[in-house]
Amino acid sequence: MVPKVNLPSSSETGVKISDFLSPAHVMLDVRASDKDSLLQELSALAAAALGLDAVAVSSQIAKREELGSTGVGNGVALPHARLKSLKAPFGLLARLRRPIDFAAIDDKPVDIVFLLLLPDAADNSQLNALACVARMLREKDVLQSVRGATDVSSLFGALAGDGAH
Repeated sequence: MVPKVNLPSSSETGVKISDFLSPAHVMLDVRASDKDSLLQELSALAAAALGLDAVAVSSQIAKREELGSTGVGNGVALPHARLKSLKAPFGLLARLRRPIDFAAIDDKPVDIVFLLLLPDAADNSQLNALACVARMLREKDVLQSVRGATDVSSLFGALAGDGAH
């Protein structure tokens, strides 16, 4: 059993997922053969959206992953990294077509991946972006909505819609 961590609520942080995730950066039915190729693909997509070097983004994500898997359990992974060239948090949400091994804390395969990039000199509100995502993706009803979404709009709405923080 994984111990439950008390994360600050959105009212305490003032951060909403829609502050750093847009519908344009939400993907359904992503095909991935393994963790490394998925992280490279998502890093490249994030880099392209931000006008950054894909190798640099991928390298920072890989460095963080070497410290320990960001597979947080219940089929969810939150790969993240800090980047010097970034001014604000940026998120990318991918729901996989088939779950893949992610060396998650509960040893279960992952089908929901939220890649989060943070500025290197992140202030508290930016650091709270990670807590915001982690809090939302540990709620059973949110996970059910994410897994049941039939299009990008409903997938985005499951995490960042009305009332979602």
